[in-house]
Amino acid sequence: MRTHYVVCCGLVVAVLCGHPSRGFAQTSGEQALRQEIDQLRSALADIQRQYGERLAALEARLGAAPTPPAAPAVPEQAQTPAAEVPPGAAGAGGPTGSLPIYGAASAASKIFNPDMAVIGDFLGAAGHNEVSPTPPLELHEAETSLQAIVDPYARGDFFVAFSPEGVEIEEGFITFPTVPGGLLVKVGKTRAAFGKVNTLHNHLLSWTDRPLVTNNLVGREEGISDAGISVARLIPNPWLFLEATGEVYRGNSELFTSSKRADLAYVGHLRGYYDVTENANIDFGGSYARGHNDAGVVDDVDVGRFVTDLWGVDATVRWRPLQRAIYRSFLGRSEVIWSRREQPGGPQQSIGYYASGDYQFARRWFAGVRYDRSGRAEDASVHDSGQSLTLTYWPSEFSQIRGQYRRIRYAEESTANELLFQFQFSIGAHGAHPF
Repeated sequence: MRTHYVVCCGLVVAVLCGHPSRGFAQTSGEQALRQEIDQLRSALADIQRQYGERLAALEARLGAAPTPPAAPAVPEQAQTPAAEVPPGAAGAGGPTGSLPIYGAASAASKIFNPDMAVIGDFLGAAGHNEVSPTPPLELHEAETSLQAIVDPYARGDFFVAFSPEGVEIEEGFITFPTVPGGLLVKVGKTRAAFGKVNTLHNHLLSWTDRPLVTNNLVGREEGISDAGISVARLIPNPWLFLEATGEVYRGNSELFTSSKRADLAYVGHLRGYYDVTENANIDFGGSYARGHNDAGVVDDVDVGRFVTDLWGVDATVRWRPLQRAIYRSFLGRSEVIWSRREQPGGPQQSIGYYASGDYQFARRWFAGVRYDRSGRAEDASVHDSGQSLTLTYWPSEFSQIRGQYRRIRYAEESTANELLFQFQFSIGAHGAHPF
């Protein structure tokens, strides 16, 4: 409004300056101009009066508003002493070797602490199973994870499992992602890159148990998990993601047995990945493993040199529509494994497979089905087969409740019908597993 007032004043001044009077003689034109000037002065007075009243009202309202209290004087911040560096870690916090303060003592205290988490796996069973019974109720496993960046060139991951059988290191390895030649190197105890199920921890499975082919041919729940070295490299090509992995292990696991230092186990895996559409992708691979078995050891005496060879192929199909990703999805997975086991009575060649599908039909609900069939590594003439139905509810990403109906027909002509249920819960910061 002050701008409006100034403009009007400027207009009047311009008119006055542009038309000066010529003495006392006034012509008719000068009289008309004088009248126009008087009208402008009158209009200017009206505008001044109108906006002056409004300006006074606004100033009165502003004067009635409470005045905000003045901000208290901020005392000079005291010098915060740098946190003391643990022995052997000098220089890790900066040029002076002291830890930086990130606004709170708790932030400084976490500098050298890894991300920690605990995942509980509680299982229950009801029904009939004479061949492979499980307890009616048990805390099957509590997995504790410790994960952190070691330095710009390495990362450490440790997974310790607490179970009724005791405490063991499920995995504990250091990863070097920047090795020359585009190599990814892992050193420590790891789950071997054989197929899909062997690489997965219990809480990542779509079922409460593992398929028959895993139990019969790949060393049950622990599978090929051993101390060794793993080297992986991407194979550049214009068509798909392709990764080759080679691993050397000590040779002691649920599947392999080492009686000499030279009895190493070897694993190779080739993995491919391809996006079929923006909503679907396929993951497929081929695996090979070789190591000595326990058929050559009788009463702790080495009576021969027998090996086991495994070949496997796996495929995984994922579907998740972008527009309905939290309500609908599908995961289909299958593995086929061949086993050739040397033993005193002659080699045994067995085959086994499973096929499963899991469909998400609501935001927190999943339904699944699985079919199993497998021979046994020690006797290829017998086979086990089974079917399972699962229903899973996720209250949140930190817990899940699962029920599974399982029917297995064993080679001993015994049929098991069981209702299994599972509660899983997670606390702490648990890092993402490989996709």
